[in-house]
Amino acid sequence: MSDEAVQRIAECLMNLPDYLGRHVQVSALALGIGIAVSLPLAIIGARSKALRWPTLTAASVIQTIPSMALLALFFPILVGVSYLTRRAFGVSISALGFLPTIVALTLYSILPILRNTVTGITGVDPAMTEAARGLGMTPMQVLAKVELPLALPVIIAGIRTATVWVVGIATLSAPIGQTSLGTYIFSGLHMENWIAVLFGCVFAAALALVLDQLIGLMQSGVSQRRAGRVVAAGLVLVVVIAGGIALPAVQGTSLASLAGGPDQEEQRTATAATKRTYVIGSKTFAEQYILAAAIRDQLSAHGLKASLREGLGSAIIFRALATNEIDCYVDYSGTIWVNHMKRDTVADRQAVLEGMTWWLARKHGIRCLGPLGFENAYALALRRERADELGAVSIADLSEAAGTLRIGGSYEFFGRPEWTRLRDAYHLAFAERKQFQATFMYKAVATGEVDVIAAFTSDGRIAAYDLVTLDDPKQVIPPYDAVLLLAPRVADDSALAEALRPLVRAITVETMREANYTVMRDRDAMTVDQAAAWLRERLAGSPSAK
Repeated sequence: MSDEAVQRIAECLMNLPDYLGRHVQVSALALGIGIAVSLPLAIIGARSKALRWPTLTAASVIQTIPSMALLALFFPILVGVSYLTRRAFGVSISALGFLPTIVALTLYSILPILRNTVTGITGVDPAMTEAARGLGMTPMQVLAKVELPLALPVIIAGIRTATVWVVGIATLSAPIGQTSLGTYIFSGLHMENWIAVLFGCVFAAALALVLDQLIGLMQSGVSQRRAGRVVAAGLVLVVVIAGGIALPAVQGTSLASLAGGPDQEEQRTATAATKRTYVIGSKTFAEQYILAAAIRDQLSAHGLKASLREGLGSAIIFRALATNEIDCYVDYSGTIWVNHMKRDTVADRQAVLEGMTWWLARKHGIRCLGPLGFENAYALALRRERADELGAVSIADLSEAAGTLRIGGSYEFFGRPEWTRLRDAYHLAFAERKQFQATFMYKAVATGEVDVIAAFTSDGRIAAYDLVTLDDPKQVIPPYDAVLLLAPRVADDSALAEALRPLVRAITVETMREANYTVMRDRDAMTVDQAAAWLRERLAGSPSAK
């Protein structure tokens, strides 16, 4: 096994107590709430045909909503709730991470428990209930002593199904800021760290399998009237859940030694223990992870504490900053200009920066500390031999050949205004259009699966795969300067601003490309923390860092 693989395994093991423990926490709590909500609803539904259909239908409708969409949907809802509670009671609630995850997972757990409970109760032999009533039992006694005991195996089967669903869906909570085993998967995919992806998949599957088997033993014990099996399986289940919940407490102890010793983050911030902790956000790709870690280290070097909230969706992270859920992150001027300001015209770089800075401050109270010095824009890219074959230097050169070419882009690209303007301005009628997660998009063009991709100009894989980026002579694509943004509550924080100012205009696109590729290369890949340290070392000699 290579040293790189050993290092990546050690890094994954170091994070395992936290990721697994938090995954167990949200799964167990959501299931507990789901059971508490579902059983009373099922009993009411079993007793009333008029209420049964709408209850089951409502639970079924929730299941038709894609799990990722449901998780993301609760962010704006909870932002609104937080605003109301702050106005009414002076108390804010967090709209990121834990709370939306719990609400979404709880809703997903309800249907199988609800349906199985209704089925179990209504499936009890009427002769049994009639006999119980003949003995003088009240309706509640019939329910407690006859119907529920007979329906219990079916009810437990519903809980068993809900458990597997919840554990699996919890992996999708990473983009809304909840640490879980899905954090391995999402970060691994974006940084081509297949060991991390494997860790996330294996441990999520193992957790689901263990819980499924333990609940299955309880189900068989109830069916066979073997109380000892039910008690034993229940005790083991409690131990597994309690142990998982307690795992984050051991973060940084024995498993951390596999990564080279004690918790380095704790060492970095020990001298600033009495100060506030700044929350640094990042989006879901390698550059963002590196920059967030570099910002954290920059603050630590100035005696300020910082924590990371990684892997947030683009729309979610902006709202999180505007509502003070996070304190700082790096965004891109074109993203603000197009997505949030809704501008449909392209201006020059300086005009975009000035207009964006004014709009952010006036509309949201957000402070733009300044550009980092590089641009991460969209650019159409081809393999060099394919570009030579087509004689393509600019996007305009693709117009005639587009009907024979296949284009690939990220999931969001073809829904963005940039694509519409590119297509219309250059008359691009491609033969086929494919969407990819960014990692696979680059592999697709490298292997000839597509001819052209909508690449990102600061991505290190442009050089690694020897891709040619085409000029945009009509300047259809807006500028995408990386900019450092501060939340309203820290907009006037001089200590934070002074600590981060050395990063402003200090990073060239060549330096960022190299940093990005250090975590993705096939051999001797760095961890995100190592890449962040490498980036800060390169900046140490820049004029702005002095």
